[in-house]
Amino acid sequence: MDVSLAAGSAWTDPACPVARTVDLIGDRWSLLIIRDAMDGATAFTEFHQRLGIARNILTDRLRKLVEHGILDKSAAADGRRHTYRLTEAGHDLFTAVVALRQWGERHAFAPDEPHSVLVDDRGRRLPELHALGHDGAPLSAEASHVRKTA
Repeated sequence: MDVSLAAGSAWTDPACPVARTVDLIGDRWSLLIIRDAMDGATAFTEFHQRLGIARNILTDRLRKLVEHGILDKSAAADGRRHTYRLTEAGHDLFTAVVALRQWGERHAFAPDEPHSVLVDDRGRRLPELHALGHDGAPLSAEASHVRKTA
């Protein structure tokens, strides 16, 4: 996986994993492409139709996601097109996407406003995600801190 940025770019905060993640996948289109890949989209046309994104922006974001090892690009069966599939690193983003979705359900909608719901393969809503300590107790920002490296 290439964890460098485009030529002429610099990491926002080189020692911070959150900042690096945002630098790699933090723009809205990249996250929505990852979301749609998790929902089964594999072809350029599927991403284009689902997102309504300009073709040049979609091309750029797919290229970057492939370069950074989030998506894998391969020739489609017809040999004229490509398919995009999540890599292991892409699949590792599932928990982050679920956390963003659950935050959005709590804070980005009015109480009775309709929205999509993420369910498991039995049709049940996913349980709320919570950061847990080693003892299994919920953690909060107040109960954790960042240890800076030299």
